[in-house]
Amino acid sequence: MVVDLRRCIGCHACAVACKSENAVLLGVYRNWVKVIEKGTYPNVSRSFLPTMCNNCQRPICVRNCPTAATYLREDGIVMQDPHRCIGCKGCMAACPYDVRYVNPLKGIVEKCTWCHHRVDVGLEPACVNACPTRALIFGDINDPQSEIARVLAINPVQVLKPEKDTLPHVFYIAADTVAMTTYGFGEEGGE
Repeated sequence: MVVDLRRCIGCHACAVACKSENAVLLGVYRNWVKVIEKGTYPNVSRSFLPTMCNNCQRPICVRNCPTAATYLREDGIVMQDPHRCIGCKGCMAACPYDVRYVNPLKGIVEKCTWCHHRVDVGLEPACVNACPTRALIFGDINDPQSEIARVLAINPVQVLKPEKDTLPHVFYIAADTVAMTTYGFGEEGGE
């Protein structure tokens, strides 16, 4: 996934589409848009950082799941098996990106799966499909003809917490430094 922040307008369509597509309950989130306000009046700026599971190439959550409920698919999507999850929150504690939550009705941990059910039938994830500015780009980074590979080839990108060595697969173009270094849902950064 590429998030082109030169195009993001902070409309939250991605988060709303995710909630609708995946029946995510109120009060929990598979993805969200972090809003960062900087400066003092009248010189105030706002930046946005859509945040979701990074579907890492080396996911710490997979290594730390005691029941193997969290696993990595061949296509790189990190999945959660609801029948194996015991709700121990080991994967939540291991995840450096704060992108997992406990489903309050099921008592199991859930997360963004890049709408694997849509991807499996050739559709884009709901968040990508809903983005009115095409700030979200999804595809096979190993296919040089894909849009995402072409975008990655010509743009410098950043990832969240590169020092964790998880090799995250969410790449940000033109990300705000404050947004990239403050973590957690609802956190506000500022200068």
